[in-house]
Amino acid sequence: MILEMKVPSPGESITEVEIATWLVKDGDYVEKDQAIAEVDSDKATLELPAEVAGIITLKAEEGDAVKVGQVVCLIDTDGAPQAPKGGDAPEKEAPKAEEKKEDIKKEEPKAAEAAQTPPSGAGGQQSYASGTPSPAARKILDEKSIDAATVSGTGKGGRITKDDAVNANQVPSMGTPTGGNRSSERTKLSMLRRKVAERLVAAKNETAMLTTFNEVNMTPINNIRNEFKDAFKAKHGGLGLGYMSFFTKAVVRALKLFPDVNSMMDGDYKVAYDFADISIAVSGPKGLMVPVVRNAETLTFRGIEAEIKRLALRARDGQITVDDMTGGTFTITNGGVFGSMLSTPIINPPQSGILGMHNIIERPIAVNGKVEIHPMMYVALSYDHRIIDGRESVGFLVAVKEGLEKPLELLMDNNAKKALEL
Repeated sequence: MILEMKVPSPGESITEVEIATWLVKDGDYVEKDQAIAEVDSDKATLELPAEVAGIITLKAEEGDAVKVGQVVCLIDTDGAPQAPKGGDAPEKEAPKAEEKKEDIKKEEPKAAEAAQTPPSGAGGQQSYASGTPSPAARKILDEKSIDAATVSGTGKGGRITKDDAVNANQVPSMGTPTGGNRSSERTKLSMLRRKVAERLVAAKNETAMLTTFNEVNMTPINNIRNEFKDAFKAKHGGLGLGYMSFFTKAVVRALKLFPDVNSMMDGDYKVAYDFADISIAVSGPKGLMVPVVRNAETLTFRGIEAEIKRLALRARDGQITVDDMTGGTFTITNGGVFGSMLSTPIINPPQSGILGMHNIIERPIAVNGKVEIHPMMYVALSYDHRIIDGRESVGFLVAVKEGLEKPLELLMDNNAKKALEL
């Protein structure tokens, strides 16, 4: 029995996916539920499991865009896995090996004879050597001042065709080449990466984006982490007490004080939310992912750390789903883990605000009229000025700063042990 495997719907509103990687080869035997391919949608990379066991026949190539419901492979359920060769196989193969050696010896004179004979194509015409351009291709390459030796031919025997010449690009030279490697590679972006690029450009073009900055003294948070991180880890099964739970708590508090930052534009209307679904930017093998911590306003420090860890592991293992990244009312991104000192993060549409964290550097600051050295972090809030005014944006970022510099008072109700569930 032949089963047609069709592309399942990875989520609402998604009508097309792209075959990113086949994890099996044509003619392989696959088990039921075995991952046979990775497919890219415009929101995530998902694995495609085999629906039954059998011999697989591929019906799409890597990089092909396929519609939801389209057949991408066939599985012959009557097919069986190939049995391993017996121990006497090498003995049976030995005579064939001897025959091959004799054939090679017989062919050697022919090869030598062929080397002395000019190559000829069909009809006795001389064939073109690899890298030789056709007359039309030669004219185009001359007009573009491109050396034919730098162009890979796709014609018969490696001949450079007119299309090869049209698509060839001359890499501009800065000064005199020194003999180093000057090659380049052209690869197609994944559907996910193309969608990310499209959304980023749209955010820049379709919003009145503005960024405001501030700095945070991280000493109070560092003191709390240094005092309680070991007990927190021991109490909560190896869960670490990181910075993200403090930042998420500070953002949730600031969103309550400045609700316009927790709203979105919808045509001529403003949509305001009484909950905080915080999108957390994490890096995965397929690029930046932005899974959502739902109802962060109801979560404890432990709950936030556990949810961020769960989502980060799913992103790292390529198991993140569309549902994990759908929604979100505000985004936090941490460029500091890569060493960024300062940046202007781009809004994650249709949201109206995004908070950028950066690296922590010890700097001298004035404290009560004295110069002291403290671990400092620059923070940036990018916001949509169409819906958020300067007062709200600056007030929001100041509220975040206050929460981070007074975590015990403003985020923990003056009881760190209770807040950390110790």
